Amino acid sequence: MTTVTEAAGGAPVRTVPPRGGIGRSVRDSLVVAQRNLIRMLRIPEVVIFGLIQPIMFVVLFTYVFGGSINVPGAPAGDAQAYHEFLMAGIFAQTVTFATAGAGAGIADDMHKGLIDRFRSLPMSRGAVLTGRTLADLVQTALTLVVLAVVALLIGWRTHENIAEVLAGFALLLLLGYAFSWIGALIGLTVRTPEAATSGGLIWLFPLTFISNAFVPVNGMPMFLQHVAEWNPFSATVAAARLLFGNTSDAVPKSVTGAWPMDHPVLASVIWSVLIIAVFRALAVRKYRSATA
Repeated sequence: MTTVTEAAGGAPVRTVPPRGGIGRSVRDSLVVAQRNLIRMLRIPEVVIFGLIQPIMFVVLFTYVFGGSINVPGAPAGDAQAYHEFLMAGIFAQTVTFATAGAGAGIADDMHKGLIDRFRSLPMSRGAVLTGRTLADLVQTALTLVVLAVVALLIGWRTHENIAEVLAGFALLLLLGYAFSWIGALIGLTVRTPEAATSGGLIWLFPLTFISNAFVPVNGMPMFLQHVAEWNPFSATVAAARLLFGNTSDAVPKSVTGAWPMDHPVLASVIWSVLIIAVFRALAVRKYRSATA
């Protein structure tokens, strides 16, 4: 509602109260996201280093380990079969490793007192974190585009229509966005950006390697097979492989009969939405108490 007030000279002045609710939260989040994107452009080495790491993983796994890892149903040492098996895992690892960057960025803002300045402004409380995670999502999408080009150069191919391939990348980005909220919580919990980087990576290594990302799970001990097939990371990898057409009938969907492996697309969406709902609530709550 527009209200009319009088200025010092007696002239009426119309004022429009700020939007509230969802509209204001969206607007504030986009403003913060724009701020973080501009900051990334002014520090291009952050983006460049973020691109180099996943490219190194592709090259190392493809040319160093590829000839030693056999995909069921493929001839021994079949590099093409392993390329198609591998790339969904590399894509998923790339989007989840962005968690460390999200946590370090928020911890840095906390350390410099920037978050306290945001709190002094008439803006939505959750907008600071949402804006940061949206900016990280844009950077992750750029990294995926570059990585996909590199994968095509080394021989990776998709075998489904463009809509399904894009859906596969959308699921990967959804997982990356979900994990960025875990990074946000870590960044608000620790005291320094260095601690946020370490805390954001240390748990990701077992999560990504005890999965179906780099090797078939049927070669793992039985208890690790159960862990791997109920791993949310594995669900997204399986969903991406399915949507890219990089699956093989010789590779069983599930060794232990796990539901996520039989319905990977649905399981991937459920896991990602659940992670967002839980960790966004925890991160916003921590933000309020950490900066109070």
